[in-house]
Parts: sequence; C-alpha cells; structure tokens
Amino acid sequence: MIVPLLVINSMRTCVDHLIALPHLDGPRIRQEADFLSKRLEFLRQKRKISNDAFLDAGAIQGAFSMIGNLVEMGVPQQEIFSHLKQQLSRACKLEIKHPGLDGAIESGRVE
Repeated sequence: MIVPLLVINSMRTCVDHLIALPHLDGPRIRQEADFLSKRLEFLRQKRKISNDAFLDAGAIQGAFSMIGNLVEMGVPQQEIFSHLKQQLSRACKLEIKHPGLDGAIESGRVE
C-alpha cells in the first residue's frame, strides 16, 4: 500500500498545475508545455536525466501542446480535463521508470 502513495507524489507536478486550474486556456497549457520542453532539454544537456527519460517525458510535453490546440478549437473543458487525467497516469508511470524525474524538472520552476 505504501508504493501507490509514493507514485501519487511523482512526475505529476506539471499536470497538477494544470488540473488545479478552474478553467484552462490554450496559452496556459502551452506555457506549461514550453516550461517542460526547456527544462527537459536543459536536464538532458547537463546529463541530469537520461535520453530515455528525456524522450519519455517529451511525450507529456507533446500531449500538452495537443491539448492546448484542442482548447483553442473549442473542445469542452470536461474533455480537456479527461486528457489531462490521462497524462497524470502517464506521469505516474514515468516516475516509476525514471525515479527523481519530477524533482529534477520542478527544481527549475520559478513562480
């Protein structure tokens, strides 16, 4: 039972930032995608994450870009949040595969 609790606190922080918002707009989602893209590239160049972690996490960054497009096309918020929940599941699996990825990404966030 302890393992699932650890999984909940995983690479999901980027997704959590979006899910916590009452309403999502395209620019906000793209802002998170841009942050993730730049941070992953920085971490890969500094050899803080593996190429595999870079590519795996890049799938979430790409999904954020796609979700931003869906928002701007007028897709209902309920469907947008459904797509984000799928990314949340993906993020949890990534943290199992690449422990510490969330912390490495979030250490570069300035709020």
